[in-house]
Amino acid sequence: MTSPPAPSETSSKSLPQWLEPIALLAPAGIWLGLLLVIPTLLIFQLSLVPGIRPGQVVNPSGLENYLQIFQAIEIKPATATEPAVTSFVYLKVIWRSLSFAIGTTFMCLLLGFPVAYFIAITAPKNWRNLLLVGFVLPLWTSSLLRSYAWITILRPTGVLNSILTAVGLPALNLLNRPPAVYIGMTYSLLPYMVLILYASLEKLDRRLLEAAADLGATPIQAFWKVTVPQVLPGIAAGSLLVFITSIGDFVDPELLGGASSMTLARLIYNQFLGASQNWGFGSALSMIVVLAVSISIALLLKYGDRSSANL
Repeated sequence: MTSPPAPSETSSKSLPQWLEPIALLAPAGIWLGLLLVIPTLLIFQLSLVPGIRPGQVVNPSGLENYLQIFQAIEIKPATATEPAVTSFVYLKVIWRSLSFAIGTTFMCLLLGFPVAYFIAITAPKNWRNLLLVGFVLPLWTSSLLRSYAWITILRPTGVLNSILTAVGLPALNLLNRPPAVYIGMTYSLLPYMVLILYASLEKLDRRLLEAAADLGATPIQAFWKVTVPQVLPGIAAGSLLVFITSIGDFVDPELLGGASSMTLARLIYNQFLGASQNWGFGSALSMIVVLAVSISIALLLKYGDRSSANL
């Protein structure tokens, strides 16, 4: 009398081996396909329809929406002191969005690295978790409330100017200007940079720092030649996260920047929900954002893996 097969043998025979990874990835793949891939393809299809509005038939016909980005020209007439200026309107908006994203990423890295280094290396172990919770505490509130708080601080009669005038310093005109946008976006995204850098610095091999000191390296040399190469993947990941989030930020430029700080996110919003209702052009602008994010992720996958492999 033959004995029944073992449960492991039965399960391996009932499901082919090549189907096992597909079965594991199927739920996430279906989720991404329905909520990411298909909507992106629909937006790309709309971007090929010039001047489409709600209720109209989708009939892709060309790249007119993309060419409109380069064809829209703003001419500033000459004055008594300044010559006439010709600028590309939408390219100017794209460049402003990239400037906000790059500047915010640089400021978050500049401010976040010392904080993450202090929490991961210098602070006592018993205080590290408490310091992390205290630093990410602003994320527990709404981004809208944080922006309104900065309006209260930066407005002409706000907290900042009240303090400056009280100590005899001139008041600053920051609200509804690009500096206010940089301040608000840096404040909102700084905790993300700190958390990622902390995770990398916590794994820092301090024996290499001791070896560098024994070999006569100064603290600055040890920092650039030992610390930075070890945490370079964390720097790349944190910078990418901040850049992607800031390039699509809508709240801070809208509330803190005023009319002079038009960004891609606000321009896309105007095309879909504003008075113009030009869904085709808004979709073309959206695809530019998707392209910028995809390039950033590709650079991280290429150079981030290379830097981590060389450690």
